[in-house]
Amino acid sequence: MTLVKACGIARVEDARLAVELGTWAIGLVLVPASPRACPPDVAEEVGATLRRRVEIAGVFANATLDEVALAAERFALSILQLHGDEGPAYCREAARRTGCRVMRAVRVRDAASVRALRPYQVDYHLLDAYSPRAAGGTGATFDWELARLHDRSTPLVLSGGLSADNVGEAIAAVRPWAVDSASGTEARPGVKDPARLEALFRAVAAADARIEAAAA
Repeated sequence: MTLVKACGIARVEDARLAVELGTWAIGLVLVPASPRACPPDVAEEVGATLRRRVEIAGVFANATLDEVALAAERFALSILQLHGDEGPAYCREAARRTGCRVMRAVRVRDAASVRALRPYQVDYHLLDAYSPRAAGGTGATFDWELARLHDRSTPLVLSGGLSADNVGEAIAAVRPWAVDSASGTEARPGVKDPARLEALFRAVAAADARIEAAAA
């Protein structure tokens, strides 16, 4: 079964809907400059009310270890999703200081981008689309054939412009452990469209059903 991570959550009602739909994890963008930055009061309420029902991932880019540790405690994070220039030693120390699992993300431009994850002995690897405009949530996709270069010794989370329209094709091509959607399930940045979010979950379930039927 392909798991789903609903990222770019910035409203409590969107977090609750994602949980009702069966999301594995909720992504709270904790990068102040992002258009999907989660307000601290929302992050606190999501962590306090939903942490026993779902994984809470804090999305960071080049934050200090102190900032990450404070956010992990304040928002009851269970996963640290790192999108900046954080190296393997940073990841190890972040995990040690917070007790959280670590998801290291790379923006895929070419084969070297995927191979760059190999030194990262973390809990999850995330492949996102490269864009010069932002570190994520751009709506862009990447060549899914490049994901085949991932060695799968670490659970693979596929991101990058995923929506109900293309997630089935992505799952068939990559067979990821989980998929991650931000812009593809929004009405506008930071505001989920319930219909688009529900459609994504249906499309993931349908893709899994097709794979199971083909293997029977």
